[in-house]
This record gives sequence, C-alpha cells and structure tokens, in this order.
Amino acid sequence: MNPTAPQLNCSILTFRQTLSSTRRGARLARLLAVTELHTWRLPPDVTERAELIVAELAANAVLHGHAPGRDFELVLRYTPLTRPGRLLIEVSDAQGDRLPQVPGEGHVTHHHTLPTGGRGLTLVSLLADRWETVPRPPGGKTVRAELATASDI
Repeated sequence: MNPTAPQLNCSILTFRQTLSSTRRGARLARLLAVTELHTWRLPPDVTERAELIVAELAANAVLHGHAPGRDFELVLRYTPLTRPGRLLIEVSDAQGDRLPQVPGEGHVTHHHTLPTGGRGLTLVSLLADRWETVPRPPGGKTVRAELATASDI
C-alpha cells in the first residue's frame, strides 16, 4: 500500500461586510472582525493587533470618510499556507479625496498642546507590517493593512 501525500488546501479565507457609516457600524466592524478571526483560529497576538487596526480604520471611515447615504466596507483575507501566513485588512469608504496622513515623525508637541485625535494611524503603522491607501472607484478609497502570522490554521 502506497502512502498518500497530504493534500494542501491553498484556499484564502475571506470575510466581507458592508456596514453603516456610523459609530455603531464602526463598533460592529471591530466585533465582527474579532469573531471571524477567532473562527479562523488565528494566534491571539495577531487577533489583538487586527482588532486595534480594524477599530481605528473603521472609526476613520466613519469620521473622515463618511458621505451621506454611503456605507463603508470591511474585508478580511487570510492566506494561511504562505510562510508566514498573511492577514489583509481592508476598510473602504466613500471619500477618495480625503487621504489618511500619519503625523510627521520628529514632530514635537508639549504635553499641554497634545491633540485629542490624530494618533490612530501612527498606531496602525506600529501594529501592521505594512499599510497603504489605494483609490476605490468611483470616488472612494481603501486603506489596507497587512499582518504576518507565524502559525497556520
């Protein structure tokens, strides 16, 4: 009897959800992302990083990418069999003319003049292995963040 070689499943796991461009929609995006990543059995450190990234990008989509009558979209894609595995997070909104900006490095402010916002993309930069913004026709944008995972499903 000949042993059978294991069959590798090269599928990509995908989650896609359109959400209302509201604070409630942003919270729901974070909760749905965490639930899906737990279902995919991603390592806890990756899930925690992804949760923070989704929360920030969804909040930005609602605060800065909102257009009346338009929703935002969350997409998660996990490629488990690459070495290392890859998790791609995408949040798309309707405001392609408003691109995210990371506060410049080396910009010094005094503690009494710190802004109450604007640090979220710095957090995304620190948590993601890479991130970018790309146009989303007909007039929106997609912010993508990529995380490497050390283990497979």
